[in-house]
Amino acid sequence: MRILSGIQPSGTLHIGNYFGAMKPAIELQEKGETFLFIADYHSLTTQPDAKDLRERVLNVAVDFLACGIDPEKTVFFRQSDIPEVTELTWILSTSTSTGLLERCHSYKDKVANGFTPNNGLFSYPVLMASDILMYHADLVPVGKDQKQHLEVTRDIAKSFNFRYKKEVFKMPKEQIQEHVALIPGTDGQKMSKSYNNTIEIFGGKKAIRKKFMKIETDSKGIEEAKDPDNCNIFNLYKFFATAEEQAELAAKYRAENIGFGYGHAKQELFEKMWDYFAPMREKREELLHNLDYVESILQKGAERARFEAEKTMETVRKVVGLR
Repeated sequence: MRILSGIQPSGTLHIGNYFGAMKPAIELQEKGETFLFIADYHSLTTQPDAKDLRERVLNVAVDFLACGIDPEKTVFFRQSDIPEVTELTWILSTSTSTGLLERCHSYKDKVANGFTPNNGLFSYPVLMASDILMYHADLVPVGKDQKQHLEVTRDIAKSFNFRYKKEVFKMPKEQIQEHVALIPGTDGQKMSKSYNNTIEIFGGKKAIRKKFMKIETDSKGIEEAKDPDNCNIFNLYKFFATAEEQAELAAKYRAENIGFGYGHAKQELFEKMWDYFAPMREKREELLHNLDYVESILQKGAERARFEAEKTMETVRKVVGLR
């Protein structure tokens, strides 16, 4: 089974990124042949500063390697190191209806949230389809809000196969990451940079602890019983703690007159998170002092990905009538 996943270099990675994309990708390494790419072409739809984009791409690579991506098990590469993907995007766009793209809610949502409309933003589902179809992925992990992306990819593949009367592309299946939308930020909403409610994975201890202390709660006092199931702190704690540790903290919440307040809960959450990422912080420091090694991993991944991409494009060019 071939598994494909991608992540945009949109800035400093946070806890939501880790549990929503990084951890699932790391776990999938053991379940099949994994392709993981840094989607720098996709990020161009927001027209980032060139220097900033290059730094973000490098940081994403370092962070993923620090958190457990194994280059011996995962083909890890930059999207832009595979020029065949833009060629396939153009070819697929000629058999993709504008009506299909107009129905994509992601474009509508971004425009509604203030993004300046451009053709890249409108047609990026075709580029996304190219990313998936190029490597004949069997499975693509996505959040529930991204399910439409896979539906569009299958529609594009079917349209191409029908038009040229040949089963060039297989139909990829999505693996819905049910918990992705449930990772709460400091305000209780889904953790997202767009909500400015994130807690970074890496950074200074004092600065990260300060983020935890800003988590919103109700106004119950230190001696009052509290409801762990409706608390942003406890809902984040679940991602780091064992079932036994969760039960112990829940008991403190429900008890009265024990002098346990939300400040104590925030401190316990922070310590649990800090310990959880400790080995990854150590690995990250090593990688930051050996960036040539990081680049070599991306280049090796690109070589393996281009080998697969060229095989696909050889078939595609023949089918559509190109040399």
